[in-house]
Amino acid sequence: MKKLYIQHFGKLVSVKTALLFNILILTVSNLSGQTVNDTLTDSRRENYKQFILPAALLAGSVVLYNEPVRKEIQGFFPNTQTHVDDWLRYAPIAELYAFDLMGFKHRNTVLVQTGNLVLSQLIAGGVVTLLKNSIHARRPSGGIHSYPSGHTNAAFVGATVLYQEFRDTEPLLAWSGYALAASTGILRVTNDAHWLPDVMAGAAVGILVTNLVYRFGPFNRGLFSDKRLNMYIYPEVDRKSVCLLLTF
Repeated sequence: MKKLYIQHFGKLVSVKTALLFNILILTVSNLSGQTVNDTLTDSRRENYKQFILPAALLAGSVVLYNEPVRKEIQGFFPNTQTHVDDWLRYAPIAELYAFDLMGFKHRNTVLVQTGNLVLSQLIAGGVVTLLKNSIHARRPSGGIHSYPSGHTNAAFVGATVLYQEFRDTEPLLAWSGYALAASTGILRVTNDAHWLPDVMAGAAVGILVTNLVYRFGPFNRGLFSDKRLNMYIYPEVDRKSVCLLLTF
């Protein structure tokens, strides 16, 4: 049981938090012949793979942003006038909660999913806004704040959360969000709202930030991820202090 002081009165002289450390002994299977070091190496390799795609997209967006190149690329896309992309960017998020309601097995609780989603959207949206206001790139339609694409960024944040939650249990469902996010990006190009490099950069930021949140974010730790979590608040008094305790 952990105790966190959430409010205190008077001088606090001691912390009554007991920390129990369990040492898990990992054994090697004779059938697989895989060592603990091999497992850790594979885990690190898998973590690195998550950053290859966004790095490639971001680098490609920089290379293709040369004005003659991006204009030539724009000519390959048809012209459309639709507002579907304004709503399609939220489709991966709708998928996420729909699959939860349908009972498909997912990686984290809905609380953790939502925390990761909100945090990723806030950070990625902030990065995109900062870049837009710093670069002042012109849109194909003549407007400003073109690079990167905010719609595409939001779509790929949702798609990456969906992927992270279902990749180990429902691979087809996990990848489906990326198809919807890519469709959002393509529509941004055909609507002359963005150049292709804008879309690539928006996707890169969305994927990268979300993977970082899942790797290092606070919502993936025991306090939020334990499905059997019980919390209580009660007062505690000793000779020199009075405080309220949160236990879990």
